[in-house]
Amino acid sequence: MKIKSISPCALVTCFLNICFNKKESLHTLNLEDMSYNLLKGKRGVIFGALNDKSIAWKVAEKAVEEGAIITLSNTPVAVRMGDVSKLGEKLNAEVIPADATNVDDLEMVFEKSMEVLGGKIDFVLHSIGMSPNVRKKRLYDDIDYDLLNKTLDISAVSFHKMIQAAKKLDAIAEYGSIVALSYIAAQRTMFGYNDMADAKALLESIARSFGYIYGREKHVRINTISQSPTPTTAGSGVKGMDSLMDFANRMSPLGNATADECADYCIMMFSDLTRKVTMQNLFHDGGFSSMGMSLRAMDQYEKSFDQYRNSDGTIQYG
Repeated sequence: MKIKSISPCALVTCFLNICFNKKESLHTLNLEDMSYNLLKGKRGVIFGALNDKSIAWKVAEKAVEEGAIITLSNTPVAVRMGDVSKLGEKLNAEVIPADATNVDDLEMVFEKSMEVLGGKIDFVLHSIGMSPNVRKKRLYDDIDYDLLNKTLDISAVSFHKMIQAAKKLDAIAEYGSIVALSYIAAQRTMFGYNDMADAKALLESIARSFGYIYGREKHVRINTISQSPTPTTAGSGVKGMDSLMDFANRMSPLGNATADECADYCIMMFSDLTRKVTMQNLFHDGGFSSMGMSLRAMDQYEKSFDQYRNSDGTIQYG
């Protein structure tokens, strides 16, 4: 039998049961469903869950599993068209439709969350990102600047608005944790990621700048997690996503981190185990960010650019 990590409390309970001839033993413990109560008594707000492919969806499930009570928020359109209402029913979590680019809406989310959950918020997840330029297949050297402004507002400036709204309402408890999801394209050029790379760079900068202020004044910590390429609904719009994921997986000593594994990392960042971690961009990518070239990636390298040639024979680099 494959045994996962077992908490000390569970082992002690099992040992006592065996000593007193009770039926429970290691073989009857449900190890798959075992949690550690890392977030017991904590309140959280999860922004961005759309469907069961969403990292935010996985985070919400694990947060409740670890003892937290939460609210969920996404745009009114996403709430109508997606499955977040089903998630709310499953987790007994109120769903609060809101536009994350609208300060009034964000203030409403925090006010209502504190009312519903019965106190200040202990953790917040920002899992919001969308590029109209990517959706319209505009190349980076031919982007629409109005669409670029929307990309930055939705994917990064919303993070600043979210934190500022929470701070002005004094909505976050002392040593609370705010986490946003990022990607290594904030530091390195990744083919096809387009203006989302600019948005992620801004997102990480906001975490550092606001992390200093909020940390000094309220001991609130703010971090970003730079996740492996993940097959979410938003990620599927990136050009060559399947190839990008395969390349990253071959390059990473531990392979790509899954959405479930990212959720585990988020839970740790929400917990009291990381009370002194702030203003960091934390790579959760199986080692990809420290690699240059792996043997597996080299083995698959192709010198043909035919699939990326335009009709006039030029190579499409954007």
